[in-house]
Amino acid sequence: MKLKHKLIYTIALGLFLSSCDNKLDVKPVTNIDASSAVQTSADVEAILIGAYDSMGDADVLGGNPQRDAELIGDNGDIEWQGTFVPPAQIFNKNLLRDNGQAATTWLDTYRTINVANIVLANLGVVTAAKKSKVEGEAKAIRAWMLFNLVRVYAKAYVDGDPKTNLGVPIVTTPTLEITTASFTSRNTVEQVYQQIITDLTSAESLLPTKNGFYINKNTASAILARVYLSQGNYEMARQSANRVISSGAYALAETFDLAFNNTSNSSEDIFAVQQTEQDNDNGYNTFFASPDYGGRGDIKITDQHLGSYESGDDRGLFFYESGDIFTAKWANQFANIPVIRLAEMYLIRAEANLRLGGAPVGATPLDDVNLVRARSNASLYTTLTLDAILKERRFELAFEGHLIHDIKRNKQTIVKTNGSDVRVYPYNSPKLIFPIPMRETDANTQLIQNEGY
Repeated sequence: MKLKHKLIYTIALGLFLSSCDNKLDVKPVTNIDASSAVQTSADVEAILIGAYDSMGDADVLGGNPQRDAELIGDNGDIEWQGTFVPPAQIFNKNLLRDNGQAATTWLDTYRTINVANIVLANLGVVTAAKKSKVEGEAKAIRAWMLFNLVRVYAKAYVDGDPKTNLGVPIVTTPTLEITTASFTSRNTVEQVYQQIITDLTSAESLLPTKNGFYINKNTASAILARVYLSQGNYEMARQSANRVISSGAYALAETFDLAFNNTSNSSEDIFAVQQTEQDNDNGYNTFFASPDYGGRGDIKITDQHLGSYESGDDRGLFFYESGDIFTAKWANQFANIPVIRLAEMYLIRAEANLRLGGAPVGATPLDDVNLVRARSNASLYTTLTLDAILKERRFELAFEGHLIHDIKRNKQTIVKTNGSDVRVYPYNSPKLIFPIPMRETDANTQLIQNEGY
């Protein structure tokens, strides 16, 4: 992973943004050594801002990997009509080793991890009053990035033995220059998950409840809920989701549409990527929105999906026609990008409670699901099944990057029909896993490629 030049740029940018009181008094900087750059608490805090900036990139949390989760998991709900080859390969479930999106997602996510590692390696200069918060944010960022990587480039936790299945490399120290020590091998899926949980558990204990629009204690809890759900650890998943819900820090937006296209965080945003007209990189909008709304119009919604909502459900009406039909979730290219919403926590708690049975943690599964449905004017359930909850996740979280991960953890099958051509992809198909980028395996012979590539 050739991270050095981008790392130096990130440090230089962070220091520039934090130290220039007079924006006209700028000395040109083309390079800066990491070891000499990190000398004060302000330096480390500026680098942490750089980690957020890197994390908000379109190829990390800014929409493209989430787009890919919908493309590769699709069974007829969407149609790709774009001209870019990498997403087309993903949609057709026929990725090549040199797929450009697979390479960019890997590189940019590890770059974000590297910036977080620089922060963690320099906590010694952070002032005592800020040290816990800075450490917690950096650990949460590193864990979140590892979680996103292991779900895409490795087998799902429930697919075979996570103690022997290869995951992704765990990197916990900064890479400031490329040496033979930089070429790491893949850790197991179990090892990666344990690192993620260790980091997030520590972050949750260190972070404040309120932290502006940055990662806070509840964000760490919410990511943990996702992690435990992916493992099938329903007890810990419901406990984590319940901590977020019971904090009282969030409330469902009054109507479904008010949860999206906001230029500031909505009441249910546990974490959102911040966008402005001057600084935005909204991959969701680029591909899911029509040209009339700033996008390319590459992903249209099919009649199959539109017809799956029951009459009266506002979520089934949250689409617009612009030649074709598009989701209205991503109709504002300058809006913040909701990455974790409170509605998801209700659905995680409901699912985990239902699967475990007995006395629920928090509310009953029926009450949690009906709360989400009532917000969208959907009819309320009188009884509840697991299938109904999973269907509810599809309605509530559609086109937000959950599809392939839900398919895998629930061991479902994708059936793609195109006329007489019917293709079946079980949850454990190698075609549903991204290749380790060819540029990485060429440079690092210790990286074992995934099956089928």
